[in-house]
Amino acid sequence: MLPQFCVAPKIGLVRTDSTKTHHLRDATLDTGGLGMERSTPISVAVLGLVSGLLTTAPTAAEAAFTAIDFPDATATDALDINSAEAIVGRYVSATDGNTHGYLRDKQGEFTTVDFPGANFTVAAGIDSRGDIVGNYRLRGEPAMVRHGFLLSNGTFTSIDPSGSVFANALGISRRGDIVGRYCTVLPCVPVHQHGFLLSGGEFSTIDFPGGTSAWGINDRGEIVGGYQDRNAKSHVYLLREDQFTTIDFPNAVDTAPFLLKGGINSSGDIVSYYCSLEPCLVGIMLMLDNGSEHGFLLSDGEFSTIDFPASRATLGFGINASGDIVGSYHDATGKEHGFLLSP
Repeated sequence: MLPQFCVAPKIGLVRTDSTKTHHLRDATLDTGGLGMERSTPISVAVLGLVSGLLTTAPTAAEAAFTAIDFPDATATDALDINSAEAIVGRYVSATDGNTHGYLRDKQGEFTTVDFPGANFTVAAGIDSRGDIVGNYRLRGEPAMVRHGFLLSNGTFTSIDPSGSVFANALGISRRGDIVGRYCTVLPCVPVHQHGFLLSGGEFSTIDFPGGTSAWGINDRGEIVGGYQDRNAKSHVYLLREDQFTTIDFPNAVDTAPFLLKGGINSSGDIVSYYCSLEPCLVGIMLMLDNGSEHGFLLSDGEFSTIDFPASRATLGFGINASGDIVGSYHDATGKEHGFLLSP
């Protein structure tokens, strides 16, 4: 169980004027032709489905799905998993109707994570030490406002890039580097979003051409995120050694629409989601349930589709060093659940 939480004062970590912007080179991986400087090739193996997972992943006998449902919740999302198989996410309480964060340990025990004074909390990322990042809204604040947070050793610290009115902390590495997204205007839709990296108490803005979100960072400093191009199409990107690489699932209508979340592990394996049919209006708490939303894994240059059995929609959000994957799916009735996919 987590210790009793307390709130740290707003120190230099929280707000700083030392914000800098990455000036980055671009590369392209199965892109939509944005005229970037150079292209990086990738091998794509799209093979037959094996119990919802393409054959580039373990076989049905070797891989196992587990549904994740916070007790008495009306909806649950699983957003990240660390090397100890601790999972973080969010749920909607049937009791108070509010959104709360949670921590689920390897044995399946849940602990609610709520920022003090908040009526909305999401636990979005967790590192190997058990430090958690996420976002919250305080009671009385406008509905569209968000603040990022770090929960470490039982103490909450707010994370708000300078000038932001909306901030989500989404991923954290073992070194304590934190990535996420922020907006300086509302609503914080993809076109208004900027990615950020918080390292050593200093914020750096991450802007691919178009709206940008940063979802996860591994121990090598590689960052995965999403961006929306000039044509309002969404893409995944990998940022490595100051170079962007665009990642699109082959033949997808859209890859990571609405830039919700994805993840990267220490081996560079990436998970996220894509849309295979129009219209593509995916959202965490409201998906079309038209069978067009699928998770994916990109490992060693090969894509695999991830579909929870008998689901209407599946999204991949996090992956750990062992290849355990977490995400969300909608069942046949439309209810939202988290999932764990173990190799």
